[in-house]
Parts: sequence; structure tokens; C-alpha cells
Amino acid sequence: MKRVVIVGAGTFGASLAWWMAGLGDEVVLVDQFAPGDPRATSGGETRLIRCAHGADADYAAMARRARTLWRELEAETGAALLVECGVSWFAHAEDGWEAQSLEVLDRLRIPAERRSVEETARAFPSFSGDDLAWVLHEPEAGVLRAQRAIQALATAAAGRGAEIIHAKGRPQGAAVALDDGRVLEGEFVVWSCGGWLAGLFPGHVNLAVTCQELLFLDGGPAWRTTPGWVDYDRATYGTGDLDGLGVKAAWDQQGPPLDPDADLPAATAAVQRLTRGYLADRFPALAEAPLAGAKTCRYELSPDSHFIAAPHPEQPSVWIVGGGSGHGFKHGPAMAERIAAAWDSGPPLPERFALGPRASGASLRTAGSNRPTDA
Repeated sequence: MKRVVIVGAGTFGASLAWWMAGLGDEVVLVDQFAPGDPRATSGGETRLIRCAHGADADYAAMARRARTLWRELEAETGAALLVECGVSWFAHAEDGWEAQSLEVLDRLRIPAERRSVEETARAFPSFSGDDLAWVLHEPEAGVLRAQRAIQALATAAAGRGAEIIHAKGRPQGAAVALDDGRVLEGEFVVWSCGGWLAGLFPGHVNLAVTCQELLFLDGGPAWRTTPGWVDYDRATYGTGDLDGLGVKAAWDQQGPPLDPDADLPAATAAVQRLTRGYLADRFPALAEAPLAGAKTCRYELSPDSHFIAAPHPEQPSVWIVGGGSGHGFKHGPAMAERIAAAWDSGPPLPERFALGPRASGASLRTAGSNRPTDA
């Protein structure tokens, strides 16, 4: 039995606590906030869960495995976390991200459909697709209730024997020094602190912490059953009206820097205008829909949008896990499974998860941009 100390109860940390406790290990999960706090990069109400990742088969397969594990968490806790409403990707050309995704999904035997624009229009109360060539639809994709999912992971981890500590930690060699004076040690110490990682491990972690904006519109009851959707080339994504929050839409280009300790600012009128402009083009009936809410959230972006999961070069029992980069939430349980396997002489983690310099690359989230940027 191993003793594992995990600092940070976001999707990666809480998933790892749940998984390791399920293996019978002694687990301590530490966070300065309550699980699901909106100030963290895993906070907020919803995230898309989808397998399309362009030509990247590894992320596609991991997302599919994560879907299975989220269903297992639902069965264990009784929480309704995954809404299988499907996700539609709006393709502006015959080739590109969507075509690459479809080829990979077909090869992995993950359900995916090539739909016409006309067929897609029937899935939405209002739709304009004159600029689209076709649509990639993932029927078994959908939306995760993110805040509830993190809370369910922490609750299930505790039910499996994990200790949950509400405190702030800092590195002390290979140990964790808590702000209440305690020092925690373990065979493995994992720092999964999202946007705080770069400050805790300068010189080893390069992350941009940004402010992203979300818009919610009151579109009416017809929008409660629509698929989630992504327009990769126009860097915009959204969902139907889940749980009465309103129709969600977000412009997904990289936002301005935001210190991880700063309060979340109010949404800006400029980004709201951009998002509404897109909605007026794509879903004309939403052009004048009443505003149900507008808010901001944080992203933690690695330069190449790949995750971080690697040992500290000077403290091999200390692991740094993060860099969700706007597409990490859904992968949480599957990432935990892979990390646990690597610790137990199983398949090593991909080299691209290692620490060290990284070059900028194409985004793996919902924004078609070479800038490092679920939704």
C-alpha cells in the first residue's frame, strides 16, 4: 500500500485521489478551496465531453475511456453527471480538423457521423449553415456537470478511505508544508494545482493563466435538448440550456492574463458583443434573446496545449500534474488511471507530458488557433 499526498482537488487531483483510494492506497487530498470552487480551473457548471481531437488518436482514446469512468463514478455515487446530448462540429471545408477527427474516430470505433448541414439544422430550433461544408456529429458525446463531478469525485474518494484536508500547501523538499503547520509526506506527492503550478515550480512549469468569458442566453424551452456544438475555425463553442442556466456560448480565443490569486472579474461588453455576433450568424433566433447571465472563468494553458504529468527532476517522488489547457476536464479519470499504471510499472506516460521547454502548437481545445489556448 502506498501513501499518496495530492495537492489540488481539480479534475486531475480529485480523479487521482478517487482512483488511488480505489486501489487501496492511503490517500490525502489537499485543497485551499472546497471541491468545485469556481475560482479553480476545474470550477464552473459545465464542460463539453467529446472524443474529437483532430488527428490525435491518443487524446481521442483517452476521452473515450474517461467517458466510461465518468459513468462508473455516476453508478458509485448516484450523481447525474454526464448528459449525452451529442456534440456537433461545424466544418467549413471538406478537409481540416473535423475530417481528421472523423478518420481517427472511425479507426478507433468511436461513434461518429458525417451529417449534412440540412440534417444538422433539424437538431436546433434555429440554425444557419450557409458557410459550412458538413458537420461531424458525436452522438455519445455531451456535457459534464463539472462542479458536481468534482464534488462527486471528492465524495467518492472519501468514501473509499481518502482523507480530505482544507488547507493551503507549499513545497518543502519532497514534502508538503500546510499553512496550519503540518507537514505531509508520502511515497508520491502530487501537485495538481492548476494555475498555481507555475508559481510553485518556476523554471519547471510554463503556464499562461487566462480569463475566459461565458455568455448565457434565455432561448426558451426548445433549447433544452439541443446538442453541444463547436465551431473550431471560428473559435466558438456552446451548449443547450442545461439545468436552467441558459444557452451557453463562449468565444474561445486566448483571453487576457489573470493571476491565479485574483478575483474573477466581471464579463466585458466587448466579448459579449463578439459572442452575440456569432450567435446571430449561426442561430438567428438567439440574436435578441434575453441575457440570462455572463461570467468569467480561468484557463491554465501550456504552450503546446498538451498536459503535464511528470516527476520533478530533483525530487522523483514529487509529481507535477496539470496544464489542462482548456480541454483537460473530461480526461480527469482516465489521466488518473494512466498515472497510476505508470507508477506500477505499466505503460509510461507520453513524452509530450514531460517537464521542460515546449514549442507553441495547434490548439486541442475548441479554438482553431496556433496560440496555446473544454470547454
